[in-house]
Amino acid sequence: MDIDQIIQLLFNLAPTLVVGVIAYYFFKQHIVNENNRRRFMIQQDLQKNAFPLRLQAYERMTLFLERISPSKLLTRVNPISSSKEDYEALLIANIEQEFEHNLAQQIYVSDQCWSITQAAKNATIQMIRKATSQEDTDTANKLREVVLKELMNKPAPSNAALAFIKQEVSEMW
Repeated sequence: MDIDQIIQLLFNLAPTLVVGVIAYYFFKQHIVNENNRRRFMIQQDLQKNAFPLRLQAYERMTLFLERISPSKLLTRVNPISSSKEDYEALLIANIEQEFEHNLAQQIYVSDQCWSITQAAKNATIQMIRKATSQEDTDTANKLREVVLKELMNKPAPSNAALAFIKQEVSEMW
């Protein structure tokens, strides 16, 4: 083979190589686009299936916060004795039981929402403990009065968490 034949062969192969490179590029782009489309469709299906679960979790968190709101908690949970310590323990146990019942909801709500819900629970418990430790609180009924009077001066800790949940749910639409 002489040099002229090699050059002639390269000239004949050049258009084939150019067409091959362009075809490779277009097929590669097509495959990438198809993979992205499939990934988007799968993600869309997952979101469509997860949305009702997330909404239900926010509903459960709302119910939890409503149930531990001191005014509703004191109305629902009556003292079993006149001892303020027994009533305090009963109220806190009730809050903790409600919280444990809703622990799995943290999977579906945002981390910030879960943290705010925990903070509301802890603030409610602290409010009850603070009222119990006051000197003029000597009976379970007096404990109820002190907590309810405190709620007249400032909102319940669960109110801020409820407002956050409402805002977060409205952003989901």
